[in-house]
Formats: sequence, C-alpha cells, structure tokens
Amino acid sequence: MRMLPAFIALSVIAAPVVAFPAAGDKAPAVSGADIAGKTRALKQLAGRKGTVLMFFRSASWCPFCKAQLIAMNESAAGLNSRGYALVGLSYDDPAVLAKFAAERKVAWPLLSDPQSKVIDGWQLRDPAYPPGNCAHGVPLPAVYVIDKRGVIRARLMEANYRQRPQPEAVLAAVDALGQ
Repeated sequence: MRMLPAFIALSVIAAPVVAFPAAGDKAPAVSGADIAGKTRALKQLAGRKGTVLMFFRSASWCPFCKAQLIAMNESAAGLNSRGYALVGLSYDDPAVLAKFAAERKVAWPLLSDPQSKVIDGWQLRDPAYPPGNCAHGVPLPAVYVIDKRGVIRARLMEANYRQRPQPEAVLAAVDALGQ
C-alpha cells in the first residue's frame, strides 16, 4: 500500500489587489468627448472649487445608471451652488449620451470614454466583463470629489453595482470639506 504525504502543497493564485484612487491622491487625467463630440478635459469643466466626477456604466442599457443619472441631475444645481461642477463619464458613445441628456434634460457634462482609457487610468474597469461582452470596458460605479488643485478629496463607492451613492451622500461629502 502506498502512503500519502502528511501534507499536500496547494498553490493559490491570488487576485490582483486593485488600488482605486483614494482621498488625498492626485486625480488621474480625465478627458473625453462631450455630447457634441468635442474633447473636453476635466480642468475645463471644473467649478470654482472643483469637480464631482461620476463614473457610470451606461446611459443606454443600465437601469441603475439611468436612475443615478436622473437623481444626480436634481443635485447638479446644489453642487454648482457649492462651487463644484458635476461631470459624468462612461464608455458610451457621445450619441448615446446626447440622446439620454436630451430625453432627461441633463444640463451637466457627460463625457464619452469609448476605449475605456480614462476608466483604466483610474483602475475602475469592471473585471466581471471579458472581451467580447457588450459591457466590456464599463467602470465600477464611483463618485469622486476633486478639488481645484486636482486632489481627490472624497471617494464614494458601493461594493454592489446595483447600489449607488445617493445625491444626499454626495452633497454631504462636499459639505464635509468645508472649503
């Protein structure tokens, strides 16, 4: 009879640890085509105190994104009065964003990142969608508050893509900065 060793060595492949940009970090670069197709940089769109940057999956097929965009639309004026411009970014084509903005009367900038270069720069690409999937390249939903110097002052993220930072939480994060 053959004896088995007293232990068996297992090799464990750990998933890479993703370090999303956090409060205190310099914000990675952001630029994208607006709904008119014009390339815009985040610095061009900032309010007098900074920007609230919202990464969302799709204004075309994601019902959670649509609900968040609609809810944030109602908060854009409140953010603006606090000195922050609201900007949204997804992998959607500018035409998709333009259609949504027209239908829902979104007056704040929505930027297109069709190759997910900005999304990758922020390390926010959702790993659940492989190449070939229609959702390949979407970001994990996140909201960042960025000051005029380009420093991230707050990050709001939920672990479940179905849950999103609510407008009240975004306004509270801005208010907590007390600039």
